[in-house]
Amino acid sequence: MDQRDDIDLAELAALLRERNALDARLGRLLGRPALPGHIGEWIASRVFDVELEQAANASGYDGHFTTGELSGRTVNVKAYGKREGLLDVNTTVPIDYYLVFTGPKAAAASSRNSLRPFCIESVFLFDAVRLHAELLERGVQLGVASSVLAAQWEAAEIYPRANNLDLVVSEPQRGQLEMFAPEWTA
Repeated sequence: MDQRDDIDLAELAALLRERNALDARLGRLLGRPALPGHIGEWIASRVFDVELEQAANASGYDGHFTTGELSGRTVNVKAYGKREGLLDVNTTVPIDYYLVFTGPKAAAASSRNSLRPFCIESVFLFDAVRLHAELLERGVQLGVASSVLAAQWEAAEIYPRANNLDLVVSEPQRGQLEMFAPEWTA
């Protein structure tokens, strides 16, 4: 190990201490660790009136809608830094919807030398039963990183475009979501 390695290690250690302090502040706000999934769930609870399950590891779904046409329906919330056409699909417990927050559209590729900041460029609402049936019909294996067609993403979009009218995003909700826009488009 040379002196340059020591300098790089020291810089990494200092940056991680800063990150850990920020994660602690986020965790206090969220009431859960500052992971993308928990951040997405917290945003869903505030913006879309999703009552979250008490345990963050509840099997199958994260909570249920409490207002509007979807009141009482279960939802699995996902948050991805990029929209790569992949969705973690749950098959263990029947659920009604997937609510998916994504950053910018990108090809699924190596993460080497890239950033994946938390931001919201688009929001999608998938009918879980319909999506599962469509994926199985195409021969897609259900589970982690299931391949969802671009047309399915487009049909499920509720923000910024209102393609799926099962959940209409109000102007106040749009304002809330815009707070999380990618910095390069904000």
